[in-house]
Order: sequence, then C-alpha cells, then structure tokens
Amino acid sequence: MLYREALNRAIDEMMEADESVVILGEDVGRYGGSYRVSEGLFAKYGAKRVIDTPIAELSIVGNAIGMAIAGLRPIAEIMTVNFSLLAMDQIVNHAAKFRYMSGGKMTIPLTIRMPGGVSRQLAAQHSESYETLYSAIPGLIVLAASNATYAYYGLKAAIAMNDPVIFLEHELLYPQEMEFKEQKAFDPFKAEVVKEGKDLTILTYLKMRYDVLEAVPTIEKELGISIEVIDLNSLRPLDMQTIAASVQKTKRVVMVEEDHKTGGYGAEVIARITEELFYTLDAPPLRIAGEDVPIAYNRKLELASIPTPEKIVSRIIAWGAKHGI
Repeated sequence: MLYREALNRAIDEMMEADESVVILGEDVGRYGGSYRVSEGLFAKYGAKRVIDTPIAELSIVGNAIGMAIAGLRPIAEIMTVNFSLLAMDQIVNHAAKFRYMSGGKMTIPLTIRMPGGVSRQLAAQHSESYETLYSAIPGLIVLAASNATYAYYGLKAAIAMNDPVIFLEHELLYPQEMEFKEQKAFDPFKAEVVKEGKDLTILTYLKMRYDVLEAVPTIEKELGISIEVIDLNSLRPLDMQTIAASVQKTKRVVMVEEDHKTGGYGAEVIARITEELFYTLDAPPLRIAGEDVPIAYNRKLELASIPTPEKIVSRIIAWGAKHGI
C-alpha cells in the first residue's frame, strides 16, 4: 500500500463512519490534495465536508478550531509544516489551551496533518522539521507516521481523539509502496521495535527510520554487534517504557533525526534517557542530526546538511571505536 493511500483510507473510513468528520485545507477538494491524500473524497462527500480554503494557514486552523468547538471533528491539512508557523497563535494559544482554560468543559477534537522534513531541492523555506516546537507545547499530542500501517491506524486514532493532534508526515514518503500490517489492537502512543538487537539501541522516526535500516547491516558487520532499532511514532507523549526496556538491555543508545541538532527533538529524548537511565549506560549517548544551517537548494549542500545512511554508518563506527565497541 502507498503511504498516501493509507492516509486516504483512514480519512475515508472515519468520514464514512462519522458525519461530523470534515477535512479542510488548500486544494484538498477538487484537486485531491497537494500529495493526493484526499483524492476521491470531494466526489464522495461533497463540498460541505471536503472544503477547499484560501492559502491562509491561520484561517484554516482558526476555522477548524471553531468547527471543533461547535461539535465537528475537523482534519486541517497544512501543505507543509513550514507554513504552519503562520498558524502558530491558533495552534498554541487556542487549540492547545481551550480544554484547560475552560476547566475541561470545552474540548478541541482537531487533527492537523502536515508533512515536514527535507524533500528534494525545495530549499530553506520548505524543508524544515518543526516537531521540536510542537512537542514542547502542553495540550498538544504529536504523532509522527513513518509507515503505511501507522499512517492508517495512527490517523484514525488521532481523528477519534478529543484533544488536538499534530499529525506529522514526510514529503518523501507519500509515493512510497510499503508493507501494511493488519492490527487487532493498536496503541498510537506505543513506539515500535522495528528490529531487535542486544548491543546498541538506535532511536529514530519519520524518514530517518529508512536511512537507519539501510545503515544498520554495515554497522553490525563492521562492529560485530547486533542493533535494536526503535521508531518512536509518538513524540508527545514519548513512550519511555519501550525506550527504557531497550536501553537497559543494550546499555548504549544513538538518536538519529533529520531535525537540526541544536534544540532538536532528539535533545529532549537524550535528556530523558540521561535523567532516567544514566547508570545503565556503558557509553555516552550519540546524537546524529541535521546541521545547524538553513537547508540549501543545491542538492549536494542539501544532502550535506542532513543525516544519510553513509553518515550514520561512519558516525556510529567512529563513536563505537572511541567507546570500546
């Protein structure tokens, strides 16, 4: 199943089951969405439930919040996480806080879907990863879908929640064909152990999952170790139980993310591990992240600014040699 088809199927099934579910955003209607995620929904559900909006992110989220307060269950699609900065006041000061400011009398069952990360030569204003911003906001739930299974089940779970969810996707994943696994029981807040191992834990999410999995065989061969790979899935809340179980077994941890290193989301993850698991570690944690520069348009510079499978291999082998692995 294509990644975008999993998202489409999730939205379609939720709209069919619940008339209060609506979707709004730029080109989500007749055009089928910038990444074809809402393809076919306009013809099936009509203009009152699949709503094309002006290019105005503040208005998209503000209207979605109003819809949620009035009893609907809106899905707001933002073309890229970069443009969500225009809607930050609505997301942070309204969506995230209304439940608390109303003493629990007002809920905001709102899902804001948006892709982030580095695609191919979209340059600095279209290539950022802002999960670190949203994961720092109390009142928001932040989920990151790296595969078709989580995209489908995670998005359905997000739409059914009564609190605002930031549902992060990645631009390069939409056309990818992926394995889809039927789930009898699904917990959107549970991290996934993608590959089991006993000597080193690698934590990652979104597209970096695939770069890590490409790098792992070489690292295992060069260092003579077995590596456990965990996809975090839920960034807020963070599944520390799964992380702790792995780190207590392997006693070494590496965080791989596309976000910038300074203040990036991985800094929070490693801080939590250091606070809670410091005495179980046999080596200092390693963070492999994007460089602290705006993403360049030039393809060589673009690749130089983010982790790649080759960089992941070289950084972990060098780190392993330094710490006796």
